[in-house]
Amino acid sequence: MTDRPIRVRFAPSPTGMLHVGGLRTALYNFLFARKNGGTFILRIEDTDQGRFVEGALEGLVRSLEGIGVIPDEGVFLRDDPNTPERVASRHSETYPGVSEVGTYGPYIQSERLKLYAGYAEKLIESKKAYRCFCSRERLDLLREKQTADHEAPKYDKLCLSLSDEEVSRRIAAGEPSVIRLDVPEDRDDIVFHDLVRGDVTINARNIDDQILVKTDGYPTYHLASVVDDRLMEITHVIRGEEWLPSTPKHVLLYEAFDWQVPEFAHLPLLLNPDKSKLSKRQGDVAVEDYLAKGYLPEALINFVALLGWNPGQGSTKEVFTLPELSEAFDFSQVNRSGAVFDTRKLDWLNAQYIKVLPIGELATRVTPFLREKPFFLSASEDRKTADYIGRVALIGQERLSVLSAIGDEHPFFFAEPVIDPSLLPWKGNDREMTAESLEKARILLAGLSDSEWTRERLGEILLEAAGEKRGDFLWPLRVALSGAKQSPPPQDIAWVIGKDATLSRIIEAQNVL
Repeated sequence: MTDRPIRVRFAPSPTGMLHVGGLRTALYNFLFARKNGGTFILRIEDTDQGRFVEGALEGLVRSLEGIGVIPDEGVFLRDDPNTPERVASRHSETYPGVSEVGTYGPYIQSERLKLYAGYAEKLIESKKAYRCFCSRERLDLLREKQTADHEAPKYDKLCLSLSDEEVSRRIAAGEPSVIRLDVPEDRDDIVFHDLVRGDVTINARNIDDQILVKTDGYPTYHLASVVDDRLMEITHVIRGEEWLPSTPKHVLLYEAFDWQVPEFAHLPLLLNPDKSKLSKRQGDVAVEDYLAKGYLPEALINFVALLGWNPGQGSTKEVFTLPELSEAFDFSQVNRSGAVFDTRKLDWLNAQYIKVLPIGELATRVTPFLREKPFFLSASEDRKTADYIGRVALIGQERLSVLSAIGDEHPFFFAEPVIDPSLLPWKGNDREMTAESLEKARILLAGLSDSEWTRERLGEILLEAAGEKRGDFLWPLRVALSGAKQSPPPQDIAWVIGKDATLSRIIEAQNVL
């Protein structure tokens, strides 16, 4: 562990919504910073202009804020209500809705282009990098020949031999060029330590003279990320396994600049149940998709934290608050192998969080989902109040695994049921016995006072009236109130819909019997 103050970063590209894999990378950075009293930075890597998606940057920031993984420094939305105490150090020149907090900015790479160009020129001056004017056609032919000869595809250093005068002449003539890192041909193996994988050794002969600056003047990820990590004093680079092959190139760059190499941690891939890499082709992978389905942010955080990490030491604990995760997190418990994204586990975790939500909060959280359902939109206004929704939420809380499912099994709480008379009789009972049970229930419930119309009291009264043959009495009443084969107990339905609606539905059932 470094003796420097811990500084880590999450550096997404604004190419779409926040992927759950990106969320895990952000979360592990966040937890590591919290565990060690460090600083978590949000930086935006937007130098690949061809992949830029309008609004994606704002969406990424909004997703992180909505999920509770809020940076200490870096990029924020200017109208962010979650961090009103933060004072912006500057406003973005490129993104009008974005502010930046911290003294290491800009935190958006497209606003740091002159800085990268300056460092690239320093490498050229020190003979650690060089201009390359090779055309795409020549490079393609070179790769084809190397492939045919069973050689590792890499640049052949043709332009390294160009004189300074020749380079200047060709630049003056307007020839397009890139800047490449000169990887010494006699370089020994590259060795670096990874907090997840231990010591990693890469044969330097397989490392290409990577491009640092493209023909459009924009830096590649390699140059920009290394320069930014150095200037922002990043101590630990925590990122996905897909960046592991690039790490030797970054180590070479640190050495070329004579800079201290940070510590690395490469996180295991996220996999589908069939062990293929998690991707959009297999279904939803964006954080926004899961929130839109009714997964709680805290449940999603808990689930994502366990994708590749476990608390160790024989612990069976699976439900963690964010502070508990911060306290328990350690890279020694991060697995090297891929982690399976099992939505069944996510459903289970989400249900555990829903079960312990205070009813008022649960009602607030399910209301937006109810407002999208036809049976709610057509309901009377008295069935759209916070109090009424709270009663519905309480009845459904134990069985609810996602917020978006609220009311789907119980539309009769909002809409009058259509009663099938054939469902009303209990097993083997005839029409007369069923009519007698319904009338008994109507008289009993009509005689209750408002103070007795509680969930508990209704249960006591109806069970007592049912006696030993509960089905004879309670089944017709349940169907009368719900119109369904499966529903909550009749006392729960009666408590939710109220006395007037309960009596009205019993009478309707009597009429259709």
